[in-house]
Amino acid sequence: MKTRVGIDFHVLDGKFQGSRTHVLELFSRVIAQSPDIDFYLFLDKPETLANWSSAFSGANVQCIKMPHANPVKRLYWQLPRLARQYRLDILHTQYVLPWPLRCLGMVTIHDVLFESHPEYFERIFVLRSRVLMRLAAKHAAHLFTVSEFSRSEIVRLYGVSESRISVVLNGVDLSRFKPGTEGRQLLFARGLVSGNYILSVGRLEPRKNHRSLLEAYALIKGDVPNLVLIGHRDFGFDVVFSTIARLGLGDRVRVLEDVADAELPVLYRHARLFVYPAFAEGFGMPPLEAMAAGIPVIASNTTAIPEVVGEAGLLVAPDDIDGLAQAMQRLLNDPLEHARLTLVARERAQLFNWDQPAHQVRERYLLAIKDLEGTEVCAC
Repeated sequence: MKTRVGIDFHVLDGKFQGSRTHVLELFSRVIAQSPDIDFYLFLDKPETLANWSSAFSGANVQCIKMPHANPVKRLYWQLPRLARQYRLDILHTQYVLPWPLRCLGMVTIHDVLFESHPEYFERIFVLRSRVLMRLAAKHAAHLFTVSEFSRSEIVRLYGVSESRISVVLNGVDLSRFKPGTEGRQLLFARGLVSGNYILSVGRLEPRKNHRSLLEAYALIKGDVPNLVLIGHRDFGFDVVFSTIARLGLGDRVRVLEDVADAELPVLYRHARLFVYPAFAEGFGMPPLEAMAAGIPVIASNTTAIPEVVGEAGLLVAPDDIDGLAQAMQRLLNDPLEHARLTLVARERAQLFNWDQPAHQVRERYLLAIKDLEGTEVCAC
């Protein structure tokens, strides 16, 4: 009998964020690599998956409607019931585990930044996460995370053995995020000019540090391209708009909150440069996507971001506004440095693919089932 794996896809029903990309990209490849496993994908709008990858329409896949619900209902009613209904061997979730489960539970904890940087999260989220993620770390059959930084933090804060945690690095789709001239018509529709804007991508929230970016941008001298911020409003988003108003940047800064999946690669590849001064990240998808598009990157030198960017970008302390302004000025004024970082950024991005982490996840599923069967045989 084939192994039956359920995957919680509810992140597709919410805001655009890194975990959404992770789920779509990673599991489309896990499924493609695993014709010997039956997959059950749970989300509110299962029809949307067919438009993303043909893997989600495979013979070994069932996309199951799980109506959008609050976390309590999803974790303590919907997912346990679905696990029983579809007789799952493994249920794989993001961040937290449902209860009670009659199958193996595996969980991807992308980061525990709410522990080390609680000031960037709503208090109720911090309190809830400290309870639920500790329980997930304790009871999961296996944990996944997306960077060595996040693994070290989980070990340090939760006392989990490193052997119980697999680092499955995020990747980037090089066929989507790539240099070139494609998509100029979409750019024109936005009123933007190729090579004539600075780009930043990330939810509008304090942790992404838009305030420092805006203050640094206001310091740049000369003929300065417009600044484009892409992201949905989140906790504390008002600081973005109040800072724009305070600095008098309303005619030079564009905030785009309605960018679709197909449009995002276009906005990356036509940017002059990319800036990401986040205070803390468990990985940092936007800098990787920008590097894949061949765009010079300026990013923070904290948490997991240096793991992603390496020496392929300029790293600056997130609270160093003068340093951030100088880095942007340097790339705007120095065509040789701009060209060098354009080249090394693309080379660096090619080190991050989704196939290897997908293979790691598949192998962990198979090992867990093998161990379970061995335990059952020994008990007989």
